[in-house]
Amino acid sequence: MLTKSSTELVRQQNSVLVLSALRRHGRLAHTEISDFTRLSSATVSAITADLEKAQIIVRTENQALSGRGRPRVLFEQRRDCGFLIVVIISSDALQFSLVDYAGRLLDRFSEARPPALSIAASFLEAIRLGLERVIARAGLSRQQVKLISISSKGLVNQEQAELVWSPVLGEQRVDFAGALKAEWSAKILLNNETLLVAAALGERAEKDGTEAFRSLAALSLGHSIGLGIVRRTSAGGQKAIASNFGHMLHVPGGALCRCGARGCVEAYSGFYAILRAAFEVPQDTIPAKFVPIGELDKIAASARQGNRNAIFAFRQSAQALGIGLSRMLSLHERMPIVVTGPGTRYFDLLRVGMGEGLLQSQTVRLEGMPVLSVVADEQGLVFEGHLNRALAIIDQDVVGAMGSGFTATM
Repeated sequence: MLTKSSTELVRQQNSVLVLSALRRHGRLAHTEISDFTRLSSATVSAITADLEKAQIIVRTENQALSGRGRPRVLFEQRRDCGFLIVVIISSDALQFSLVDYAGRLLDRFSEARPPALSIAASFLEAIRLGLERVIARAGLSRQQVKLISISSKGLVNQEQAELVWSPVLGEQRVDFAGALKAEWSAKILLNNETLLVAAALGERAEKDGTEAFRSLAALSLGHSIGLGIVRRTSAGGQKAIASNFGHMLHVPGGALCRCGARGCVEAYSGFYAILRAAFEVPQDTIPAKFVPIGELDKIAASARQGNRNAIFAFRQSAQALGIGLSRMLSLHERMPIVVTGPGTRYFDLLRVGMGEGLLQSQTVRLEGMPVLSVVADEQGLVFEGHLNRALAIIDQDVVGAMGSGFTATM
C-alpha cells in the first residue's frame, strides 16, 4: 500500500507528465492529455483540477462551429506562472532571451562582446547588466524569474554552475551561481552548448518517430569544435553528454591549440586552424580567438576554385575530425552523426576527408560508415535545448511547491 508521501510523489510525477504533454503539443483536451501521457481519465481529471486550482494551467472553451453541443474544454500552461531567462555565450556576443512558462519567446537582444569581457569580473558584470535589462524591458521583478539558463562552449561544472574553461576566458573560472545568488532567487543552470544541441536533436528524433531512436552524436564546427552525444536510457528517457572532443589529442606535440596544449583536434580543424594552414602560418603561432566568417568564406571560395593550399587546409581539418569521430565510435557504438554550426557551410569541402578519417576505425570498416547529416541552424538547436531542459526543471519546481495540496484520488 502506498504511503501518503509516496502517493504525493506519484501524483507529482504524473503532473509533470501532463505539463510536458501540454508543452510539446500545445493546448489539449482531457482525452488528448490521457492519450499522450497514457494516464487514466480519472487521474488526468484529478491532476488538471489540482493544476488549475494552483493557477499553473488555465482552461478555455471552444464552441463547436455548428453552435450545437457542449464546448470543447482545452488546457494550457498559464503563461505568467513563471519566466525563464536564457543566456547564450558565443565567441563574439552575449544573447539574452526572455521566455514565459508556456515556452513562448517574449524578448531577445544581443550585445557585442568588447575586449574588456576577456576578464572574468568584467564578463560577469556584463551578464548582470544584461539580466537587469531583460526584466526592465519586460516590466518584471526578479522574483518572477524562476530560472536563468546559461550556455557556453568549453568545460562546465553543471552541478556548481561554474564555467571551468572557455574559448572566451581561457582558464579563468566563472562561478555563475555564486555571483548571482545574492541578487536572484531563480535557479542558475549552466550547460555546455553542444550538449544542448545533442539533447535537442534527440528530442526531435524521438518526436519524428520514423524509427526507434537509440543514439546520435552532434558535431559542432566553428571557432571551437564540440561534440555532444545523446542516448536513450533503459527507463525510456534520454541522457546527453558533452565530451571534451575539440581538445582531445590528435597529434602528440603538434600544432598549438587555443587551450595552450599542442596537437588538439581543434588545433587542426577549428576556424583558426584552417586559416593558419591556408596561409602556411607556422603551427606554433598563437591562435586567433575569433576569426570572421568572411575570412573563411574567402578560403572556401579559393578551395572550390582549385587553390591547393586552401584545399589542403580543409582536407586537414576534415581528416582530424574524421579520426576523432572514429575514436568516439570505437569507444561507444556506431551512431548517426549530425554536423551543426557555422562550419556546415563548408561541408562540401569536408565530407571526403571526414570519411577518410572515419575509415581509420575498425568499427566503421566492419559495420559501415555512419549516417552523416547537416543541420545548419545550430543556434536554434541551442535555444531549443535550453527550453527543453529549463522548463522541465521549472515544471518540477512548481509542482513540488504544490506539496500536500494534492488530492488523494489516484
